[in-house]
Amino acid sequence: MTSSVLSEITVGTETQRGFINDNVYHSAEYGEIHYSSYFPGSYDGTKPYALFITLPGYEGLYFQGVGANMVEDFGVEAIKYNSEMIVLSAQLNDWGEASAKQAIALTEYFIDHYNINKSKVYLHGYSGGGETGSLIMGIRPELYTAYLETSSQWDGDLEVLAKAKTPVYLATGENDSYYGSQPLKNAYNKLRGIYESQGLTETEIDKILVLDVKDQAYFTERGYTDQHGGGMAFAHDETIMKWLFNH
Repeated sequence: MTSSVLSEITVGTETQRGFINDNVYHSAEYGEIHYSSYFPGSYDGTKPYALFITLPGYEGLYFQGVGANMVEDFGVEAIKYNSEMIVLSAQLNDWGEASAKQAIALTEYFIDHYNINKSKVYLHGYSGGGETGSLIMGIRPELYTAYLETSSQWDGDLEVLAKAKTPVYLATGENDSYYGSQPLKNAYNKLRGIYESQGLTETEIDKILVLDVKDQAYFTERGYTDQHGGGMAFAHDETIMKWLFNH
């Protein structure tokens, strides 16, 4: 960490679920980037730590109120998988390209100014945050070790992603009430076709691309009737979360 952190970051004053809310990275190019942060007590900058950034859905965007992003469990649950990992929950302004560029800028800032293990930089997006995450995968996929998209649709450039071969896990409900499952199925099939044209074997593709479509029983067993809102359950699914953090 360098002294410039003190001038470029305004640290929030409120805590929620172990996270500091409403930190602001003052980006010269992209303006104010708001986020919640969790730093393990052991972090002192002398050892590289993993970095996980989660992008919340519409209800967690900044205009919804400070800390609205912390209603989602992905950041909190992520802490359990690596005791040496910094976790950020971004509070962006929308789910489009402007927010995608802000999330990239936030990632780059942490990589440049904190002691981050560049081989363990993870990204997740839920719902609208998943749309943003997919755009990121179509702009700077090489920044990330692996990407988890839940209950969303794919808006990003698959050709750019295919060049980087960043591992991607797509999880959704068969009858997601907002997106349905077809958009992610289409993205999966298209990306798989690109990888096949590159000459990758089925085994090689399966290691970097997963489509996980859950039926209603999966959500009902976890107390959800609505499959889109039930996407919150993916944060508590060890199979899914371990896939991400084992990369």
